[in-house]
Amino acid sequence: MIEDTMTLLSLLGRIMRYFLLRPETLFLLCISLALWSYFFHTDEVKTIVKSSRDAVKMVKGKVAEIMQNDKFGGLDVLDAEFSKTWEFKSNNVAVYSIQGRRDHMEDRFEVVTDIVNKSHPSIFGIFDGHGGEAAADFAKAHLSEALRQQLLSYDREKEKEKEKDEKERSDSLSYSSILEQQILALDRDMLDKLSAVYNEAGTTCLVALLSDKELTVANVGDSRGVLCDKDGNAIALSHDHKPYQLKERKRIKKAGGFISFNGSWRVQGILAMSRSLGDYPLKNLNVVIPDPDIMTFDLDKLQPEFMILASDGLWDAFSNEEAIRFIKERLDEPHFGAKSIVLQSFYRGCPDNITVMVVKFKGAGGKATEQ
Repeated sequence: MIEDTMTLLSLLGRIMRYFLLRPETLFLLCISLALWSYFFHTDEVKTIVKSSRDAVKMVKGKVAEIMQNDKFGGLDVLDAEFSKTWEFKSNNVAVYSIQGRRDHMEDRFEVVTDIVNKSHPSIFGIFDGHGGEAAADFAKAHLSEALRQQLLSYDREKEKEKEKDEKERSDSLSYSSILEQQILALDRDMLDKLSAVYNEAGTTCLVALLSDKELTVANVGDSRGVLCDKDGNAIALSHDHKPYQLKERKRIKKAGGFISFNGSWRVQGILAMSRSLGDYPLKNLNVVIPDPDIMTFDLDKLQPEFMILASDGLWDAFSNEEAIRFIKERLDEPHFGAKSIVLQSFYRGCPDNITVMVVKFKGAGGKATEQ
């Protein structure tokens, strides 16, 4: 009797294996269940389909409304999504800045184009803070004024030197030396203030001095400047300071530090740039330094059309060449394309604050912005 029962169970097992569990059988079973669901739950299915169609119509209607309200990309209505949104427009300078997907807005910018008289250079600055807003706020509040005062002294000094010979004048101050001195002095003051309250914030510093025939750019960190010359070429105005670069890596190692990869290469596993202002704990170790790289450009030779100064949020989404092409096609927009490229960077998935400054140069000669 037990043997017969086992034989029967074995037979049923074989039937299950060879018939019911075959792929063809399981496929037919799924089709049958789907048909049963449709015929006996028609109302629910129709409700789901109708809700989906209504949602699609609503999205299409919203997009159409947005596009109708803003002929330059339908983006004004979306500004509310970006929390802190700053914009600036004056003559031939435009800035657009958004908080984006970050919890805090740590980008800052500065534009100074009215230094007593138009013979003095204009000052343009981008400061991308990290670890808090304090360092970027400090840079914005103090650097342009310090530069302004030093430029006025420089102008008076040049007047005194007119009667000196060329050799003596060659040893005097220049825009490059003024930028370097004031950036290093700013870092010292910032460290004194922030370390006193144990504030570890830091910031990048990208500053351009634009005179009648010369452009001088100082950079600390990974904010970046790019210029469009008369032929439409992208000319780098600065170079990022990243821990993985050979020169920076050697310097960090010599100081007793290290770099490690945590989403990106970082100094001491913390900071994603090798130079900055502030960051007093890393400055105390001498693994992060404030020394700027400074480049000078002859505007008569380049005859530039415009330049872009931006925090690294833009450069996470655009290459130098792509950014130049994008802005060149949109210079007739109210923000000279700055707003469009910021929002395009956001839609490409940039997780950072994004700040873009576009400076248009005057005339075909490209000597300076109109003051």
